[in-house]
Amino acid sequence: MAAKDVPLHEAAKPLQWLLGKWKGQGKGIYPTIKDFEYIEDLEFFHVGQPMLQFRPFRKWMGRFYSVHKDTNKILHREVGFLRIKPGTNQVAFISSHNNGVSEMAEGTVEGQSVGLESHTLGRMSFGKDPQTKKLKRTLTLEGDTLHQVLFMETSNVTMTEHLRATYKKVEY
Repeated sequence: MAAKDVPLHEAAKPLQWLLGKWKGQGKGIYPTIKDFEYIEDLEFFHVGQPMLQFRPFRKWMGRFYSVHKDTNKILHREVGFLRIKPGTNQVAFISSHNNGVSEMAEGTVEGQSVGLESHTLGRMSFGKDPQTKKLKRTLTLEGDTLHQVLFMETSNVTMTEHLRATYKKVEY
């Protein structure tokens, strides 16, 4: 069932500014890696429930889908949900990453900005070190540009900015 076939759930209306397909680019930085630039596609859509789903929007992708800007090497994929508690501005971000991490983050939506902080990170038993300990992210719409900033804490680095990206909507 496509979004155009069902009305947006009343509770999800504070998140409707995220709906659509977005294409952008960003920069990755972290004390333990070489800086890099990436290209990312993402889509937020709904099926009439009090949440949005997110995934990469190319047919062979999931949600957030990142490739290295120069080599097109696949870097990262994420799929999941952005759920709002009806009648509030509280949101939960439930995400599964292709590197074996599952993220449960909570925060708030204020106008056209979502701020999130992980409270639970699951990790596959054979994930490589260092272990991700905490993630914080913001999604903010300014004009027609969506900004995402992600901070990460690992077992050997305190909370530090890791990713910063900007996107333009390419389709509703």
